[in-house]
Amino acid sequence: MTASPAVRSRVQRHFSSHAQEYERYAVVQARVIERLVGLLHERAPFRGPVLDIGCGTGLLAAALRPLCPQSTLVISDLAHGMTSQARLRLPEALALDADGCALPLAAECFSLVCSASVYQWVDDLEKAFADAARVLMPGGVFAFALFGEETLFELKNSHYFALSQAGSERASHFQTFPSLKAVSDAMEGKNFASINLFEEHEVEYHRDVARLLRSLKGIGAQNASADRPNGLASRQVMQCMTEHYTRRHGGPQGIPATYHVIYGCGVKGG
Repeated sequence: MTASPAVRSRVQRHFSSHAQEYERYAVVQARVIERLVGLLHERAPFRGPVLDIGCGTGLLAAALRPLCPQSTLVISDLAHGMTSQARLRLPEALALDADGCALPLAAECFSLVCSASVYQWVDDLEKAFADAARVLMPGGVFAFALFGEETLFELKNSHYFALSQAGSERASHFQTFPSLKAVSDAMEGKNFASINLFEEHEVEYHRDVARLLRSLKGIGAQNASADRPNGLASRQVMQCMTEHYTRRHGGPQGIPATYHVIYGCGVKGG
């Protein structure tokens, strides 16, 4: 991630501190991994080294292993706690703490570079994609899934509503995720051929807003941007947000939390 040292440190701290409980709450993230790996089956097997950027607890890397049984597997994450958890799951893998925008790796050494539910946290998506392209061999595949701008729109809209009702001029707590166009623009000019970009929506249901917020905290998904406000707001705003969310979106299954997932795949040219 290209960001100030303070922002970078917050991202590392958030995800490292929740590494051990991440999988308990990362239900949608596990679905995204399954979908992403399914898209790669037609391109398998991968015969050169494979890199997982932002490996988390190693769920994606483990799912990729059948597609590259003879390949060296390299797992990397900005958060040391996550890298350590992934290393426990995949003791045969080479593990390192690494910034996805400045990979400490040689050029043109991987047959596959893959990432799931990570790039939405990157400040400079174009630079991150450029570095992924740099470490790919000609003919290598870059595949990713990230959360787009419509992610958690129910929660974001309810929070905006509560702030307006309270007459607050403070900024929203929620981090902005990229649009499909922004992702497409970031892929341009990186020497990728056969680019395939598309979007889908995953919906997860929670009993109430408190449980949704607990789930988000459990995966370390907290705003790390430099201009973020502290906390969601006052008790009054929290209560108004919860009531609006429940009234506007609630139903027999509980409250929905929508994830806007953008998938991308490209082959590096020669």
